[in-house]
Amino acid sequence: MAKKTTAKQNTNNGESKFKRVKNFFTNERTRFITGLVISIITIYVGLALISFFFTGGADQSKIENVPLADLVTNRGSVDNWTGVRGAFLADLLMNRWFGISSFLILFFLGSVGAKLMNLNKVSLLKRFLFSAAMLIWGSVFFAFVFISGYEDTFIYLGGQHGYYLSEMMMNNIGIPGTVLLLVGMFLIIAIFTSKRTIPFLQNVFSFGWLKNSLKRKKKETPETEDEPENETLPEEQPVREPVITPRRPVNETTVEPDEYVFDTEAEIRKAAEEKHEAEEENEFEYTIAKEEEDAPKTAEGEKNVDFEVEIPDGEEEMCDQAELGKYDPRLDLSRYVFPPLDLLKFYDSGNVEVNREELDANQQMIKQTLEDFGIRIASIKATVGPTVTLYEIVPEAGVRISKIKNLEDDIALSLSALQIRIIAPMPGKGTIGIEVPNNKPQTVSMQSVVASRKFQECTYDLPVAIGRTIINEVFMFDLCKTPHLLVAGATGQGKSVGLNAIITSLLYRKHPAELKFVMIDPKRVEFSIYSKIERHYLAKLPNADKPIVTEPEDAVATLNSLVIEMENRYELLVSASARNIKEYNEKFISRRLNPEKGHRFLPYIVAIVDEFADLIATSGREIEMPISRIAAKARAVGIHMILATQRPDTKVITGTIKSNFPSRIAFKVMSQVDSRTILDAQGANRLIGKGDMLILITGSSEPTRVQCAFVDTPEVEDIVEHIGEQVAYPTAYLLPEYVGEGGDSSIAGTVDLSDRDPLFDEAARLIVIQQQGSTSLIQRKFAIGYNRAGRLMDQLEAAGIVGPFEGSKARQVLIPDEYSLEQLLNSLK
Repeated sequence: MAKKTTAKQNTNNGESKFKRVKNFFTNERTRFITGLVISIITIYVGLALISFFFTGGADQSKIENVPLADLVTNRGSVDNWTGVRGAFLADLLMNRWFGISSFLILFFLGSVGAKLMNLNKVSLLKRFLFSAAMLIWGSVFFAFVFISGYEDTFIYLGGQHGYYLSEMMMNNIGIPGTVLLLVGMFLIIAIFTSKRTIPFLQNVFSFGWLKNSLKRKKKETPETEDEPENETLPEEQPVREPVITPRRPVNETTVEPDEYVFDTEAEIRKAAEEKHEAEEENEFEYTIAKEEEDAPKTAEGEKNVDFEVEIPDGEEEMCDQAELGKYDPRLDLSRYVFPPLDLLKFYDSGNVEVNREELDANQQMIKQTLEDFGIRIASIKATVGPTVTLYEIVPEAGVRISKIKNLEDDIALSLSALQIRIIAPMPGKGTIGIEVPNNKPQTVSMQSVVASRKFQECTYDLPVAIGRTIINEVFMFDLCKTPHLLVAGATGQGKSVGLNAIITSLLYRKHPAELKFVMIDPKRVEFSIYSKIERHYLAKLPNADKPIVTEPEDAVATLNSLVIEMENRYELLVSASARNIKEYNEKFISRRLNPEKGHRFLPYIVAIVDEFADLIATSGREIEMPISRIAAKARAVGIHMILATQRPDTKVITGTIKSNFPSRIAFKVMSQVDSRTILDAQGANRLIGKGDMLILITGSSEPTRVQCAFVDTPEVEDIVEHIGEQVAYPTAYLLPEYVGEGGDSSIAGTVDLSDRDPLFDEAARLIVIQQQGSTSLIQRKFAIGYNRAGRLMDQLEAAGIVGPFEGSKARQVLIPDEYSLEQLLNSLK
């Protein structure tokens, strides 16, 4: 035991030494001293280079003849102002290396020193790339220009580096090629250095300067011709209005908070620069106004001003930058690639094979069976679908429809069919429909549905293509208008495949910025395959370890969290004077909403709850209440729900659920009672299974028979793998934290401060120094996953360092300074 303690102490000592070393080098005093030393060295080398122009000729022979060891021990005498070492360094930089371009090295070193001393906030990476590029270009340029004068001077203006490169280029591409190469390199460097380069070059190449000068001459010519020579106003001094020629008024360049909004750091930085430039322009305009105000007035009170003001060249660019384009919600994942169609398997061609002999035989058998019961048929027509054929019959006058409906079993017996379904009458038609299963049913592939023109060209907000109808048309609906969906069916009849088809069709049309899924899976196996797209498409509670909800208590917390999200979204809609999420997002995209007031782009959220009956059995009223609230009013704010169950009885599908879920899908069920529970009509008990379903969409009077598209598990895995391999958001879409009636957080479990994370102390210091309680900050600084960063934030909250979770806002930091923090950390040890 003693050995383990000793080893632990040694480890702690090693870590503390490393922290002390790290703190020493990151200390502000150390940084300032380092920057000061670099600045002094820069000045010394600069003096050496300047002195080289005056003393280099005399020192050159002394440096070349004295060994390096003698120079180090200072046994030589030189004329350079900085001594032997400075003379040697100047000769090295000026003659042997880069020539007079070596001053760019001092430019970069000076920037480093100023940065460390906190005198400026330039980007050292950009400064380094610019200095390196100009160092090489300048060396070659001066060597090329003065290549014929090297023999007559002691200075190589381009250095030996430039001399060799320019000679090599002239031998390979000639003098014209070398000139073009140098000019091209200079323009490329200028384009990367300044944003004004491209407009300037466009103006030069398009002869814009010539056009502008001609326009000015045209404007000036008629004015001089039409102006009388000695015309003055009677009894007044000549009055000249102030000639102010800005290209855009100042009030157009002022960025109002509610007019433009920003999302990315680049846009915020850009807006800050524009604001600074706008302030400078306001001062400029104020000076003009002041001069006008101070000017002498005429008899009628008009100001006698005789000057002309021109806006500086950069003002036009500033005005153009102020007019930001529309906000692009896809910008953060601009390189996201939607899943290609070849990830889906091809089962059918979309064309149904017609067996004429089978059709004729069935038509004859139906007609014969009805005539046996005294029902005469005027005409019969067949429509072949992928799994079922619809026979439309027109009975003769006087035949009661109910009499035909009672013959379902007799017709099925005569046709040797498992199940037939009679639709009497057909909606919108004067016929009676008899649906008979095909002897050789076809599989409807998801590929044929997604690749169809109807799906590719649709303009639905949330398009769902779920299969093909009995007339072999792709059946689609807009989940936004549904707005919620109830899916029920017996075990093994295609319910899970149907859910995968809904999810797949949405993944093929909606970008991760526009759609999020909340998946609740008590069976733990249905939706686990979608875990790989957590940071693309999934939404979850802030401290959830898994993106797929599997525990009943977590399901209750997640659904209640969705209720909070719904209420928060309604508050945003009210403040934006928008009626629904579509109007709100249009305003946000056109930058008419201010994110500083809490506004944000709202993605659609689709909550899918599988095995709803199991959740009702375990949670009962707790799970039904948030579902009812979401189903009742969440449509306008873009939250939609899909409930799935394999036990469609009245205890599960209650009257409250049915009233809030007008759109329903029924796969094959065992009894007519179950069919009425789901659809309020019979027929689901007459389906043949294997994806055969009846779907009732809001607004339709009768359910439509559809063969569900088949999407196999390997196909879903390929789609998820394709999405998961791409660049994703830092975390999943975080829902608001829900605290239950007992005060428990949304995820069960308490925080034990005796078992703190090894990064606890460092994370606490980071939070206090930055005064920002952000999980993403911890995740970024320490390069850890979101789950660990979330647990760290929970521990910081339990220790009283940060406040409670506040939705999308950063937590409040409760410790004001490092001294108070150290006292708290010592008390925890």
